[in-house]
Amino acid sequence: MLDVRGISTSRWWHKKKTWMLIGVFLFLVFVRISKGSFYKDFYYFISKPFWPGQFQKEVIVKSTEQESLIKLNLLEKDNIRLREILNLQQSSDIDTVSAAVISRKTGSWWRQLILNKGSMDGVEVGSPVIGPGGLLGRVENTSLFTSSVKLLTSPESKVGVWVDRIQINGLLVGAGYDYPNLILYSKDADIKVGDFVSSSPASTLLPPNIPIGIVLSVGESFQSKKTAKILLLAKPQAIDWVQILKEKF
Repeated sequence: MLDVRGISTSRWWHKKKTWMLIGVFLFLVFVRISKGSFYKDFYYFISKPFWPGQFQKEVIVKSTEQESLIKLNLLEKDNIRLREILNLQQSSDIDTVSAAVISRKTGSWWRQLILNKGSMDGVEVGSPVIGPGGLLGRVENTSLFTSSVKLLTSPESKVGVWVDRIQINGLLVGAGYDYPNLILYSKDADIKVGDFVSSSPASTLLPPNIPIGIVLSVGESFQSKKTAKILLLAKPQAIDWVQILKEKF
């Protein structure tokens, strides 16, 4: 005897399975087009009760004071550049946004941070991000409520820098771990361990004179280049709050 109920159930399940597959496909297309911003915004809401509190904000205030001291040390022999950094700190034209770190990229603690401020807060791609101690990186992409920061340690990061003691520009390149490489395009550059490194006055991507790090070791000269390892002043693995500079440079 023909099992009518079984056939009906089989057809119903086949139709349901087809619609489920179509739904999954459309969802994956949506995620692809949005570049994962849906996930970030969803994570924004579910993680909100666990964001860092007032204590971390106080840490940022203290670290900002230390950052100012480093800047003064970098620029004490150069009155023109000193006035530039003071103007940067005091200018009402430079707007900042405080943001909490709500996630770090899985499996790569030093490469990317996710912040709880996005395009709704005026954050734009390319905005510099500063943490306690100095520069962390730049905003790589945004969603409505979150933004991703490409850190200086990321292999894709390249930033123009300035070595104050020898008055020379260089290029800071991320290496995928916590000591980025400094490249100086002069094999005779007299760079030494302990030299301070800041953002370059010639940079079109960053404001000048933001503290970045200290020379940890100096490599051998190669052709027309000289390299060094940099110890970053801002530690992404220990930072819970950051400042995003909203102005374009």
